[in-house]
Amino acid sequence: MQISDVQVRKSEPSAHLGSAHFSIYTPMSESTELIQEILGTIGQPADYRTDALQLLETGESRYLRDFKLNFTSTLTSEHLSAKECALLGLSTAVNNQNKPLIQYYTNVAKQNEATDADVAEAVGCASLLASNNVFYRFRHFTQKEKYTQIPARIRMQLMMKPVTGKEFFELMSLAISAVNGCEMCVNAHEDSLIKLGTTEERIFDAVRIASLVTATGKIIF
Repeated sequence: MQISDVQVRKSEPSAHLGSAHFSIYTPMSESTELIQEILGTIGQPADYRTDALQLLETGESRYLRDFKLNFTSTLTSEHLSAKECALLGLSTAVNNQNKPLIQYYTNVAKQNEATDADVAEAVGCASLLASNNVFYRFRHFTQKEKYTQIPARIRMQLMMKPVTGKEFFELMSLAISAVNGCEMCVNAHEDSLIKLGTTEERIFDAVRIASLVTATGKIIF
């Protein structure tokens, strides 16, 4: 490597050597720049690293470009408002127990006029659907009529009069169910949404956001 290939700064003459010193700075790698941009957006310190993030940085992975763009797109949609995108992100982050992303999407939701009640409902939705997804997935797996006859005994009052609205609560429920892999729940919520007049594009985007928040959480947690 030649001196011309890197940044060079001339320092003051040395009192001991009577000559000028040169400090050579290695430029920051593209991977490090991308990581710091993502961390800055989320509100994490520049030196924050998970093992997964460190491996991507060390390997100069091209995936970091995709990672950044995918993460950024969780807040953009032609069919969902910025507030709805953030609440979907929050509910997914709670479902995935991801503290940095919970804090990030809470802040973004409030910046887009989400109330404390809206935020609390996104959190509650993730918790309620965690129980529903396990329970109804079990029923679906076993295919036994007996299990459909026994009362579920899962209280679901939150679904009755959601502060975010029936349609959006169903949308969050569908997204969480997709993340948790409950086929019966996905079909039930999708059917309810279609009957409520929700477009398939809006449904698709909600699931897209949930999938990308989940992907982000595999690297930053």
